[in-house]
Amino acid sequence: MVDYHAARNQSPSSAEQTYMEQENDWDRDMMLDPSWERQQVKTFTAWCNSHLRKSGTQIENIDEDFRDGLKLMLLLEVIAGERLPKPERGKMRVHKVSNVNKALDFITGKGVRLVGIGAEEIVDGNCKMTLGMIWTIILRFAIQDISVEETSAKEGLLLWCQRKTAPYKNVNVQNFHMSWKDGLAFNALIHRHRPDLIDYDSLRKDDPVNNLNNAFEVAEKHLDIPKMLDAEDIVGTMRPDEKAIMTYVSSFYHAFSGAQKAETAANRICKVLAVNQENEQMMEDYEKLASNLLEWIRCTIPWLETRTQEKTVNDMQTKQEDFRDYRTVDKPPKVQEKCQLEISFNTLQTKLRLSNRPAFMPSEGRMVSDINGAWHTLEGAEKGYEEWILSEIRRLERLEHLAEKFHQKAAIHEGWSNGKEAMLTQKDYETSSLSEVRALIRKHEAFESDLAAHQDRVEQIATIAQELNELEYYDSASVNARCKNICDQWDVLGLFTQGRKENLERTEEQLKTIDELYLEFAKRAAPFNNWMEGAMEDLQDMFIVHNVDEIQGLITAHDQFKSTLDEANKERKAIQSIQAEVQKTAQNNGIKLSGANPYTTITSESIDDKWSKAAELVPLRDKALQGELDKQNSNDSLRAKFATQANTVGAYIQAKMEEIGRISIEMNGTLEDQLTNLKEYQESIMSYSPEMKKVEGSHQLIQEALIFDNKYTSYTMEHLRVGWEQLLTTIARTINEIENQILTRDAKGISQEQLYEYRASFNHFDKDHSGALMAEEFKACLISLGHDVENDKQGEAEFARIMGIVDPNCSQAVTFQAFIDFMSRETTDTDTADQVIASFKILAGDKSFITAEELRRELPPDQAEYCIARMAPYAGPDAVPGALDYMSFSTALYGESDL
Repeated sequence: MVDYHAARNQSPSSAEQTYMEQENDWDRDMMLDPSWERQQVKTFTAWCNSHLRKSGTQIENIDEDFRDGLKLMLLLEVIAGERLPKPERGKMRVHKVSNVNKALDFITGKGVRLVGIGAEEIVDGNCKMTLGMIWTIILRFAIQDISVEETSAKEGLLLWCQRKTAPYKNVNVQNFHMSWKDGLAFNALIHRHRPDLIDYDSLRKDDPVNNLNNAFEVAEKHLDIPKMLDAEDIVGTMRPDEKAIMTYVSSFYHAFSGAQKAETAANRICKVLAVNQENEQMMEDYEKLASNLLEWIRCTIPWLETRTQEKTVNDMQTKQEDFRDYRTVDKPPKVQEKCQLEISFNTLQTKLRLSNRPAFMPSEGRMVSDINGAWHTLEGAEKGYEEWILSEIRRLERLEHLAEKFHQKAAIHEGWSNGKEAMLTQKDYETSSLSEVRALIRKHEAFESDLAAHQDRVEQIATIAQELNELEYYDSASVNARCKNICDQWDVLGLFTQGRKENLERTEEQLKTIDELYLEFAKRAAPFNNWMEGAMEDLQDMFIVHNVDEIQGLITAHDQFKSTLDEANKERKAIQSIQAEVQKTAQNNGIKLSGANPYTTITSESIDDKWSKAAELVPLRDKALQGELDKQNSNDSLRAKFATQANTVGAYIQAKMEEIGRISIEMNGTLEDQLTNLKEYQESIMSYSPEMKKVEGSHQLIQEALIFDNKYTSYTMEHLRVGWEQLLTTIARTINEIENQILTRDAKGISQEQLYEYRASFNHFDKDHSGALMAEEFKACLISLGHDVENDKQGEAEFARIMGIVDPNCSQAVTFQAFIDFMSRETTDTDTADQVIASFKILAGDKSFITAEELRRELPPDQAEYCIARMAPYAGPDAVPGALDYMSFSTALYGESDL
């Protein structure tokens, strides 16, 4: 039943006092109506018993059971919640009169004037006086405190009934007698608050007895309102008793008003808990997304820092393809995750500020700044890895060229040196004639000339081998072994050459005849032969160039070589004429030549043969150089194409970044218009993505062509990628700021004009248009808005407090979002910890603690379990088993600032 303790210490207002005085002027003529008296006896008896049962007793006869004053005093203690003076326990009349007087004095002490009611009349069992006294008690403790729209007591109760029954057909409450006779008003009151208990549409206005019994039975069974009247008593009288009806209806009012308070308190708690649960879920999502992104970065950086060298250019190009796949496939989704992470973090902080919660501080190492730092490290590793790949490709390309050149020169030298040791160690001069010896001497001199000519080739071979070692060629061991063999053989040849020379000179005095022509042939043929071998070697030499200028240099050198061919051909013919002179001289003098020229192994046939081969190599060299020139021209076209696209895209990105900067400062129209315009602007930027893909395609062609420089543009693909990512991130962040401003405006009730005023103040002090105010700029802005933050101790403390709100991360910069959050917080109201504590106290029935059973009864299941899991046990002096501390739980929801 209803608890009237809250009103026990209140004094009635003047209007209520006047009403009670009118009601206390007992209408004795009305009391003469037996039907009214029966209704009042029945109603007042039930009303008294509804309170006396709390003390384990009741009355049977209202005019007899109050005569000794004991149950009357007990009734007043129950409904007022106060102790009365100790009653007299005697059976004598004087004891009874004393007890009744104590009860009447208590009633008078509550500001109630009793008219014509004395203790003797109650003790004598005067039914009319007893009913008048009970009606006075009902007025004071059950009806006086009813207040609806600045009306109270009877008028307030009548207005409450009218408001609650207004939507129902056939119900028109205008008083507390005839308006209730058909029973529909009682049923409407119950259905309005508990529609699950009554099928109102099935009730008929012409069946008042059934209507009344239905309402009385439902109220007694489900609402704990005892049955105070019989349907026949109301239907069987012309005009039901107003006091009986008012007493009955007041019980409905108190029953439903208590449930409404509990429902309001539960709704407030549900709202607060729903906000807290949503914020916790967003925090968990942020932590999970941040952890996953950091873990991906942590796993990716070691791969980018790996510097495992490969043996061939093809192997390194495979690594380059893997890196390109990472850039175009693996990384873009992570860029989106990083952008989404920043947006989620800003949205969460905004919601926390709007709901008066402490700012969210991610776990250590998962701040947005930490993620940006890790991302910066990742991009540095990317740059280093790409530069390393390109340098490795250059190194391996150079190594392959040098290795091929080494083996080519080594093969030529080995072919030349084959059999030279045997030739130098033979002793043919011991059985030769003088002319033959002289021929051997000249031949040896020619060999020495040839040996000296080959000295440069051996030095080149050694130099190339040394460079291969310095460049860490993977097959350096075989190169070194081959080089060592060549050098060792060269040293042996030098020793053998010196020994043979000494032997020939020792026998030279014995040999006198020398064929001058053979000697001249040999001397002229040897260098010419060496020149031809060098020319053939140069014509077959491998070359590598990186631009048009380099290939043009090779073509120029080749043209210069071709210009010397006429002179070389003249030399060849001169040498051939010497051999012809030998033949002519021998023929003219009848000399029979014994065989080949004794001074050289070079013959006119070999010279002609090499000359022919050299002549065949010249056009092949022309073709190779022309092919390389075409390739470099094609590469130059690729450079120009990429430069044209890169310059266009780079200028576009720069222009859009400047436009976004202006838009974020000079936004016009409503926030919804700004948001729509920004999203359309974002779509226009995203529509430019095909241009980025075209540049990526041109860049891929350049890399596949192994082009490492570009004189036509200062943009690199890395610059464009970073600029594009910054452009997308900036527009997404700007959109998120507008969405947060809309969220703040709707939650705080800020007008569009206020937002314009905040934006104008913020922009005025944002001198560098950076989108954030430094500490001194923010202080100047606060002073201009009327905040007392001047340079004294009190002002500095106030400024420090405000900075702690708008800049919880101590970055010394205040964003516009933080600025409007603070301004809206200063001008609007939000739920507080005290309001939540008051709501829990209502659900707990004014106790300092609450039980799990009460939480499950008043709150939805998921939010009840949420509270039970987080509330600490209550440790107060009035604690009972299972008591929970709702005060510390409520203050924890709002952080230390609300304690």
